[in-house]
Amino acid sequence: VQLVESGGGLVQPGGSLRLSCATSGFTFRRYDMSWYCQAPGKELELVGRITSGSGSTNYADSAKGRFTISRDDDKKMVYLQMNSLKPEDTAVYYCHAFRSLMTYDNEYWGQGTQVTVSS
Repeated sequence: VQLVESGGGLVQPGGSLRLSCATSGFTFRRYDMSWYCQAPGKELELVGRITSGSGSTNYADSAKGRFTISRDDDKKMVYLQMNSLKPEDTAVYYCHAFRSLMTYDNEYWGQGTQVTVSS
């Protein structure tokens, strides 16, 4: 199983980035996909999630209206479009796959990509 994030980097406040997560080794279309972030000294927190099947989305309050999560089941990719970036968005962003099965949950994590918002 692999989840490989890309697209992070340094951006000025107000700028945009598009994170990508390339996956392999599991049945992507059956998994809910999420982006989490962890800022220095802070806990891991959910940024946004997109469900399998219907593709319903939900976002952290801090991301609503600025970030958009999407997925391409054919390409086994998940994306996070981040607009109007703020310095407080600086964090390592992780791709996460989750599926709840009858007797256990299955989840996978990527290695993370750094996003730095600074002038």
